[in-house]
Amino acid sequence: MITRAIENCLRSAKEKGWDKTYWAFDIHGTILKPNYKRDEISREFYPGAIEVMKVIAKRNDIVKILYTCSYPHEIEQYLEYFAQQGIHFDYINQNPEITDGGYGYYKDKFYFNVLMDDKAGFDGESDWENIKGVLGYEKI
Repeated sequence: MITRAIENCLRSAKEKGWDKTYWAFDIHGTILKPNYKRDEISREFYPGAIEVMKVIAKRNDIVKILYTCSYPHEIEQYLEYFAQQGIHFDYINQNPEITDGGYGYYKDKFYFNVLMDDKAGFDGESDWENIKGVLGYEKI
């Protein structure tokens, strides 16, 4: 469950005194409903996704990483579309802030604390509403 991953992440950050954590977000099947069309980006948000992403975008303690297999020209379109909605990402498919650490080598597989991806079990239809509660925003 994504809420457990978020709770664990926030608890660890507090216990370890981290000033930020790293969250990776897939687009299709996670933030936006896929349209299965090449060269025509999806634009339909899952319920609650836009509200939660706007709140997350404003948090300085969360580094936002866009995690996508979209084509480069589509990524530019998505970034523009998200920016119009007040959603911004710090990095795309990388985390240059952490390249190695005591427990791992992160130059080839980037480091993140939370992964929101339908291929990792994220459910765009229900998980955004659950995240609101974990982040303390019942009504975003």
